[in-house]
Amino acid sequence: MGTQRNGFKKENYIISVDVGTTSIRCHVYDKEAQIRGSCVTKVNLLYPEPGMVELDPEELWMGFVKVVKGAVQDSGFQMCQMEALGISTQRGTFTTWDRKTGVPFHNFISWQDLRAADLVRSWNNSCTMKALHGVAKALHFLSRNKRFLAASLIVFSTQHVTLRLAWALQNWKRLSEAVAQGNCCFGTIDTWLLYKLTKGLVHATDYSNASATGIFDSYQMCWSELCCFLLSLPLSILPKVLNTGHHFGSTDTSIFGVSIPIMSVMADQQAAMFGECCFDVGDVKITMGTGTFMNINTGSQPHTSVSGLYPVVGWKIGPEVVYLAEGNAADTGTAIKWAQKLELFSDVRETDTMASSVADSDGVCFVPSFSGLQAPLNDPKACASFMGLKPSTTKSHLVRAILESIAFRNKQLYETMLRETHIPITKIRADGGVGTNDFVMQLTADLFGRKVSRPTRHEMSCLGAAFVAGLGVGYWRSREELKKLQSTDCVFLPRNGYGTADGKMTDQYGQVIQSWERALQRSMNWAGRFLCSR
Repeated sequence: MGTQRNGFKKENYIISVDVGTTSIRCHVYDKEAQIRGSCVTKVNLLYPEPGMVELDPEELWMGFVKVVKGAVQDSGFQMCQMEALGISTQRGTFTTWDRKTGVPFHNFISWQDLRAADLVRSWNNSCTMKALHGVAKALHFLSRNKRFLAASLIVFSTQHVTLRLAWALQNWKRLSEAVAQGNCCFGTIDTWLLYKLTKGLVHATDYSNASATGIFDSYQMCWSELCCFLLSLPLSILPKVLNTGHHFGSTDTSIFGVSIPIMSVMADQQAAMFGECCFDVGDVKITMGTGTFMNINTGSQPHTSVSGLYPVVGWKIGPEVVYLAEGNAADTGTAIKWAQKLELFSDVRETDTMASSVADSDGVCFVPSFSGLQAPLNDPKACASFMGLKPSTTKSHLVRAILESIAFRNKQLYETMLRETHIPITKIRADGGVGTNDFVMQLTADLFGRKVSRPTRHEMSCLGAAFVAGLGVGYWRSREELKKLQSTDCVFLPRNGYGTADGKMTDQYGQVIQSWERALQRSMNWAGRFLCSR
């Protein structure tokens, strides 16, 4: 496999781009999945009003083109040696554009945006939702069909596209007029990039991205007509949903000088799961970045949760569909960056040593809840707090309390997964920026009572999208081959006296966690009245 030039055979490579919340990064991968060239650029978030978070679509597009060109240049290879392109993107961030001209009607509305918070509250408390839950409960009782159980528990969230899109349609006349004229396209970041890369030929998304919007029915594997009917969302504006591993089209030659086949489009957490080779039922991936995302492979069935785990499509490749159950904690890296701004430490690498320099947190508990608490407590009104402060409290105690809180939230999510899915855990792999902290990793392994592996490579979302694209063009032949390419930086084994695999606590941390859980309860239902005040 290679490109013939002047009688010499040149090696080919896979190029992959990950569009995150704070950066766009691109890597060129070789057969051993080693990075041969890289480029990164910043994502500029716009805050037009308090609670609103946006991105400029054209700026994002230019950033995408810049990192692809930059990574190929950095590799020293030629664009024609790029055999396939993979794309991984943040989820739930969307825009709409004119079908004829391709000009966006508005900026991307980020998954972090709170403009629809009042709409979310009123919908979740509405008679319509109560009636929907009642009917779904009755249907589940009669049929025992899990799809109806899921419908009986569904609530709207600002992180999903649903009510942010409803808000846009209600508030922007130009947008509603374009919908009425059949001249509107909707898309999350992946859909916008596909549209731009193919010069408007492709209006599509993949199952992993669609399943994270809140508009998609993961049981029927199609856009939810019920959701669109309830919220007056026009089905006509939604993109076609295609397999995660699919030839989506090729990049227009005017962009990179050559045409590169686009062979994978994936949502970032699902891409990270694939990059970690979590292909088997019971495999768990924990990504500790800005927030923590914990995913478990539930196989060919979507998981129906009663505690706030979210069923998403991991990937659809050929006829195979793999589902994941996902729990998240919003403020992981956020809490550490906040502590750095307060000058509790100057370099993040110091936190490990600081936390280990004291025997315990001296009774201090930290609640990492700048954006409310997600599963299993599900309280958007919870506030962040320090409790148990004393005159003897030092910076090291505060840092230890922050790092402990991240591991404690991991334990909560893990136990929710064990309790709800009843799936035996086969392996646990952890990545993300905060995953480089040995204190957090060791305590997580201790509290789980299981070994936790940390990969050598970072940016697993980029690698996952590359793996799917490479499989699509035969660059890699099988998932077994991908597993052999996997490398582990460190394996954290649980120490005695902390926890057991069934989640039961021993004395070492039992009382500390009880205190922390009391602190959680006291932080709940605090900040709701301030959330979206204008």
